[in-house]
Amino acid sequence: MVDLIVHIIVPVAIFAFIAGFTLFAVYAERKIAGFVQDRLGPMETGKYGLIQTLADILKLLQKEFITPTAADKVLFTLAPIVIFVAVFIGFSVVPWAPDFIPANTNTGLFFIMAIVAIDAIGILMAGWGSNNKYSLLGSIRAIAQMVSYELPVGLSLIAAVMITQTLNLNDIAYLQGIASPEQIYFMGFWNVTDIGGIFAWHIFQAPHLLIVYTIFFIASLAECNRAPFDIPEAESELIGGFHTEYGGIKFAFLFLAEYAMMFLVAILGVVIFLGGWNSPLPNIGSLRLADWTTGLGWGIAWTLLKSLTIVGIQMWIRWTLPRFRADQLMTLCWKVLIPLAFVCLAISGLWRILVML
Repeated sequence: MVDLIVHIIVPVAIFAFIAGFTLFAVYAERKIAGFVQDRLGPMETGKYGLIQTLADILKLLQKEFITPTAADKVLFTLAPIVIFVAVFIGFSVVPWAPDFIPANTNTGLFFIMAIVAIDAIGILMAGWGSNNKYSLLGSIRAIAQMVSYELPVGLSLIAAVMITQTLNLNDIAYLQGIASPEQIYFMGFWNVTDIGGIFAWHIFQAPHLLIVYTIFFIASLAECNRAPFDIPEAESELIGGFHTEYGGIKFAFLFLAEYAMMFLVAILGVVIFLGGWNSPLPNIGSLRLADWTTGLGWGIAWTLLKSLTIVGIQMWIRWTLPRFRADQLMTLCWKVLIPLAFVCLAISGLWRILVML
């Protein structure tokens, strides 16, 4: 009975977090956009426009269900559900604090990569099911982009896993802090196992892992269809891309999926490269900052703080850089990121054999 209650509470909690995060993130993005463009952003609905996003959601929920006459009704209806559920399930293997994880599986990283790939099928369903040329073109662009950029994402994650020797995300987080079961060396020469903090993060355990994380971050932006990689939703060319025909609650699910994906790739990068739930504060002699700021509550706080910082950078980039052309997008992927990721993969293998053993 207890297991049944847990299996009900955990998905509800994850959905509630995604909904709450989306409400916050949309407001934050509008404010960041306003700051970048030297304006105020939302100011009218509530104090400082705080309930503007809530008003938008209420408006979406009250809208009529409209399905185009010529659309494939089954595909059109199922697409938003498939897209959202693919991202939603990905949260089930992400650790938030020491051993505080919905499903602690030894193949957590592989599971995330496999389940999030289903997102591409949902986007194709949305484009084809809409029976609209703009939606179809948007979905084809999205599929080409997502399939291409899954390669540098996958290669960068493999490069990190070759160092950690595990696919368990909880174990990967443990290997970046004072509770690590193995010795941790800063850049391969300084033992920081008892010091912890930022020095123990994976991006500082080997010189090339900072490049690996940069590759992962750039490719994950493209995976989320975020600017400057938002070609599938290019408003000037494709109206709204694959979700042109969607409105009301169906559009709300697509919107939820987009922002949930932003947070998912952010927290995945945090867990694998940026210390996960481990404190950035090191132990300095008798000043045991890492010891004092590690635990369940601290872990959740550090995970949220790091992940939200990365989401903020994603938003900052969106309102700073212009959109790439399709040829520039593919050139960056196939001629820059993938070859660089292969080089980092080789370095990870050599580093593991020659330095860590």
